[in-house]
Amino acid sequence: MTETQTNIRDIWHLAWPQLLMMFFHFLIGFVDVWVAGRINSDVQASMGMINQLLFFFLVVAIAVANGSVAAISQSLGAGLYKRIQRYVGLIVQIGVVTGLLIFGIGLASTELMIKILQVPPQLTDITRYFFKVFMGVLPCYSLFVLTNAVFRAQHKVMFPLYTGILITTLNTIGDLGLGLGWFGLPEIGYKGLAWSTFISVGAGAILNLAILVRLGSLRWDSFPPLRWSKRALPYLFKVAWPGGLLHIVWHSAYMLLFSITASLPHNSVVALAGMTAGMRVEAFLFMPGFAFSMTGSILVGQYLGMGRPDLARKNAYLTLLIGITVMSTVAVLLWQVIGPVTHFLAPDPAVQAESINYLIYNMLCIPFTLTGMIISGAMTGAGATMYNLVAFGFSSWVVRLPLAWYLGHEVYKGPTGVWLAMLISMAFQALFILYLFQFRDWTRFAMKTRRNGRTNMNGVPNAS
Repeated sequence: MTETQTNIRDIWHLAWPQLLMMFFHFLIGFVDVWVAGRINSDVQASMGMINQLLFFFLVVAIAVANGSVAAISQSLGAGLYKRIQRYVGLIVQIGVVTGLLIFGIGLASTELMIKILQVPPQLTDITRYFFKVFMGVLPCYSLFVLTNAVFRAQHKVMFPLYTGILITTLNTIGDLGLGLGWFGLPEIGYKGLAWSTFISVGAGAILNLAILVRLGSLRWDSFPPLRWSKRALPYLFKVAWPGGLLHIVWHSAYMLLFSITASLPHNSVVALAGMTAGMRVEAFLFMPGFAFSMTGSILVGQYLGMGRPDLARKNAYLTLLIGITVMSTVAVLLWQVIGPVTHFLAPDPAVQAESINYLIYNMLCIPFTLTGMIISGAMTGAGATMYNLVAFGFSSWVVRLPLAWYLGHEVYKGPTGVWLAMLISMAFQALFILYLFQFRDWTRFAMKTRRNGRTNMNGVPNAS
């Protein structure tokens, strides 16, 4: 990649390993749910609740990962390799400390979390077991998320793919073996699913750390002195906290959207089932979007580090164009078999029909959804996560939710009103974030490093 331009081949070189990584991540969840369903419905229900809760506890790691991509990619563009190494050491320290802290808090609040989730009595023992084992996974999961961000920010996108393959393989063998008794392994049911997650994620985190050590990115002198950390942490925090709050805001909005759908005057149960099935199809469909979003973060951060905001903007738009083209093609191909796919997920004819109805509106959303995903990724690379928080928070809480209630409960009196509200809110979100990206000064959130100086405009030391 030259300093003056990036072409389609460069973007694809960064995107395709991340696309495969997202596919393997999808397989992990799919196998977990499939095996849990083969054990019994109680296990499947418990796993679903705990997975949502696990994401909540990972918000800190995800938020710091956003800050890591911004800081490291910009440092890479500026050629400040010593600063990259110190950021790696600092981020690993943050992962260990926050992971252990949240692990302790989680274990101490086990019974409280079970009450908050309103777990039915017949699921309490299973859910409690899942929760305790998954809390033990958290330190490794935090390191896994953060070290993957470190690799991506340095264009080393193959390493997260290798780790993803390892985790998927171990998790699949463990789920089938320990969960169902395949391969001659002892069948221990739902406990096998929990420990498969523990073993596979732990192995992935260890592999990532070993690769960082082998590459020389993580050494004893990578861990920065306190004076350097005090000056570097504020920028990580400035990028991280809006990103973490965004995840909470966005997912809480989805929880309320489920509540609005559940309270529809007609066909609420069918609507919920159709929405659940449709979202599983979306999870596969939007994998390219996440891959191109991460690619946008990498490129924008690097070009801002080079002092070339013009190229950062140009390549963000080029990534968006490629992403929409790829994802629209996938959607068209998927639509040719949408009947069999929805039937596999929802055998009931009424639920299948509603899931197709849901997907019609959400596939029409693709250009808008991709715009939000990829441009927000570009903003993350610039450190402008505050703009993402404003755009996504406003579109979901001020536009989507009130409109979903009004169209679903008052106008259509059924799920079509909710699906239409989703389409309208995504169009609004895309236009809003495009406006911010095109006309607001999002580059001011970057570190804007001078290559021959010791500090930059945000006060982060370049080396020592």
